[in-house]
Amino acid sequence: MIEEIWGAVGDLIGLGAEELTVWQMALRALIIYVSAISLVRLGEKRFMGKNTAFDVILGIILGSVLSRAITGNAGFFQTLGAGALLVGLHWLFSVAAFYSDRFGTMIKGSERRLVEDGEIHWDNMRKSHISKDDLLGALHINGKVTDVSEVRLACFERNGDISVIRREREPKVVEVSVRDGVQTVRIELA
Repeated sequence: MIEEIWGAVGDLIGLGAEELTVWQMALRALIIYVSAISLVRLGEKRFMGKNTAFDVILGIILGSVLSRAITGNAGFFQTLGAGALLVGLHWLFSVAAFYSDRFGTMIKGSERRLVEDGEIHWDNMRKSHISKDDLLGALHINGKVTDVSEVRLACFERNGDISVIRREREPKVVEVSVRDGVQTVRIELA
């Protein structure tokens, strides 16, 4: 009974077939799609957001490996196993990076300070391959600032974003003096 069911499933998805039919490829695509969603859920969806190159690489490799099961260029179940192994390794490396800053830096990189107290760090700009125009665009978009002097800190983060912390401005103080016994009014404008 089980062998008959297994044989029917094998025929449906074209296990051992030299050429796959459109329906076999479609069914494989459906199975791989559902399996990929399951793998992503097991991998905590980390690599599908905007994260480090470490995360992006898994997405690319996983897609490449799983596509081979759809087209029949590799064994169906072997390909699913390889995909599961990749997600498992990614999860294991992520756990190791959580507990070891050194390992995390090794596989994910580290942040670089691009601007500190209004001064551009040109050596870090060069290492990060970021032009002045790229920096100014990021400062405008992410920090709502138009001048580097308005920035306390801007960092090129591990995920490729540029984070911006604005300088705190000193409030303008306006003092108004009124005559005839009325007291002085002091107003702070932020």
